[in-house]
Amino acid sequence: MNLALFDLDHTLLPIDSDFEWGQFLVRTGAVDAVEYDRRNKAFFAQYQAGTLDPVEYLEFTLGTLARFPRPQLDAMHAQYMAEVVTPALHPAARALLKKHADAGDLVAIVTATNHFVTAPIARALGVEHLIAAMPELDADGNLTGKLLGTPTQGPGKIVHTKAWLEKMGKTLEDFDTVYFYSDSHNDLPLMSIVSHPVATNPNEKLKTHAAANGWPLIDLFND
Repeated sequence: MNLALFDLDHTLLPIDSDFEWGQFLVRTGAVDAVEYDRRNKAFFAQYQAGTLDPVEYLEFTLGTLARFPRPQLDAMHAQYMAEVVTPALHPAARALLKKHADAGDLVAIVTATNHFVTAPIARALGVEHLIAAMPELDADGNLTGKLLGTPTQGPGKIVHTKAWLEKMGKTLEDFDTVYFYSDSHNDLPLMSIVSHPVATNPNEKLKTHAAANGWPLIDLFND
């Protein structure tokens, strides 16, 4: 069995699901439009530049989610899926996932975006295993605004991927081939330790690094 790992935003989706969730909250009037939009765009620019503090960002996003009871959050997310995510689900991304599933590979999404936002997206893509930033829940299933454990960004993706495999009694070394598809230089830590890193819809920094190291480059959205 091989292992196929996938980043989510701008890799399997042509959008950033976390940023677009924030824009959805602004658009629907769920949050203060001016202040939230300002902070959301500032954090997104930091992510693109590779300077984002993941804990600070997650505390911002999870703190926002904690304002709403879980039934209301779930209804909001269903609307977000219908209006934003479902139209962005691309046949080429589905085909790539299917290729690995049909080959019998163990497939997982490894994303820095939080589990609340991404779990329905993983289900829509038909991916059972999701490694994402985990929000703390209270006894009633409401988000508290706190992060459980460490962020799943940069080196954190290695930590969480290894922990996920360990729960199944496996390690990265147990697989003949380990793929990791990503668009971003922020994922170089994990890309650098797998046997088959694939620069997917890469940003310029990753494209340069991939070319220098002989990594394959693919574009799911413009071919």
